[in-house]
Amino acid sequence: MSFFIASSPHNHQKRTTSRLMQLVLLAMVPGVLAQFYFFGWGIVWQLLIAGFTAVCAESLCLIARERSPLRGLQDYSALVTAALLAVSIPPLAPWWVIVIGTIFAIVVVKHLFGGIGHNIFNPAMAAYVLLLISFPVQMTSWLPPVTLSGESIGWWDSLRLILVQYTSAGYSVDQVRAVATGQLFDAVVMATPLDQIKTDLAQGLTLSESLSKPIFGAFAGHGWLWVNVAYLFGGLMLLQQRIIQWHIPAALLGALAVAAIIGSLAAPDALPGLNIHLFSGGTMLAAFFIATDPVSAATSNRGKLIYAALVGVLIYVIRSFGGYPDAIAFAVLLANLCVPVIDQYTRPTAYGQAGGQR
Repeated sequence: MSFFIASSPHNHQKRTTSRLMQLVLLAMVPGVLAQFYFFGWGIVWQLLIAGFTAVCAESLCLIARERSPLRGLQDYSALVTAALLAVSIPPLAPWWVIVIGTIFAIVVVKHLFGGIGHNIFNPAMAAYVLLLISFPVQMTSWLPPVTLSGESIGWWDSLRLILVQYTSAGYSVDQVRAVATGQLFDAVVMATPLDQIKTDLAQGLTLSESLSKPIFGAFAGHGWLWVNVAYLFGGLMLLQQRIIQWHIPAALLGALAVAAIIGSLAAPDALPGLNIHLFSGGTMLAAFFIATDPVSAATSNRGKLIYAALVGVLIYVIRSFGGYPDAIAFAVLLANLCVPVIDQYTRPTAYGQAGGQR
């Protein structure tokens, strides 16, 4: 008599890993559609390139490990990693950026650690940090939202900009960016509204002066508000389907909110408030799709609360006092390092062990 021992992610419902990953991809659709609406066709091409690269890299790794590539690809975990990385980078980043990042995520972070269920870091976030440190210019080359600039780039020109860095009319990415931002900003466009705030404060402007710029709406970053709302909607779908539990999203958003409120009360004209932190970056994507990774997150419910609260606090600290405007990837990786210790002190005591002795 033999038992089949499977690696994480584990789920008490009668759903396969393949079905769970499919539902995660489905829940990302509202956020992807919002990004497409505000930032154009680039997001679609990045998803396609990342998905193709992930499938190829996963297949080669499985063949090298003498496993069936077809069976390995059926769990869709590689596509989830590719999708999370693709929606995190600028839509018009060169094709080799997303290819390098996806290969690193699949080959190094996932398979060199033993494959699905064995990686200690979130693959997409590890790849994002690699790209941000290695190619900072390409990773911060965001265009303003289409609804703000009035300049829309078609599907063909978007593909050309990604592949060869020139449109059919011969305009480079920098020229396209200059046209899109020349009538709106005095300086070159920043990566995100969070980056705009950090740059303005470094130049001596007050928070109020920074928030008065067109890139900000009445409540949060223009366009980014609805992108976050869309990912929030997708995250609620995951909660409703019981794909994830409430502990990580609630603790992450709660810790970030408390830190933001305290900071804005202490320095109201130097530190952004709650609305900016929750709806002007990738916060909702992190809370429901990234930090909830069942492999690299803590396992017990109490451990999940501690882990996610740590991510939320780290996001606020790095955003406010660090050198990077949106600190999600760094915060998640630092928290991943702490997961073994968190699990050590929060795992439930086995039945029959007196006094909590293990």
